[in-house]
Amino acid sequence: MAACLDRYANLVWSLARRLTPTRTDAEDAVQEIFIDLWSSAGRYDSAKASETTFVAMVARRRLIDRLRKNRREPSMEELGQAASLGDPGASAQIEIRDEAARASRLIQTLKPEQQQVIKMAIHDGHTHQSIANTLGIPLGTVKTHLRRGLMRIRSAMQTPAVTTGREASS
Repeated sequence: MAACLDRYANLVWSLARRLTPTRTDAEDAVQEIFIDLWSSAGRYDSAKASETTFVAMVARRRLIDRLRKNRREPSMEELGQAASLGDPGASAQIEIRDEAARASRLIQTLKPEQQQVIKMAIHDGHTHQSIANTLGIPLGTVKTHLRRGLMRIRSAMQTPAVTTGREASS
């Protein structure tokens, strides 16, 4: 184990520092990774990959698992911040409602194909693949319609609201 630590400590540490938010998290991750390496050493096959690749793969997998776990569990700090925010004020609610109404109007200015794809994706919650299957069009076309339509809406939302005329070109 000492030889493994000497040989791969820098590699594992650099991966951990890149993929963890704090030094303490990185230290904990490195410890978990070396424990995992020790327990999974029997899985190593030199015909499939080098030792360095095996160590990096185990480290990467463990770090990704930690990231996913941390994303699922809100921290106590985040909970405290959320509680202190409270409900948005009346003016913030009005602003949000106005922006949503403006975005809805902007969708109406898009090409019909873009409107349909955006409505299916956003309002109905369809995946790109299910939209392609439902409409009988290629998946790439669905993604293109969605991307171009959303880009036009985003661009129009970044400019001051226009009270007359079309807000975005199709």
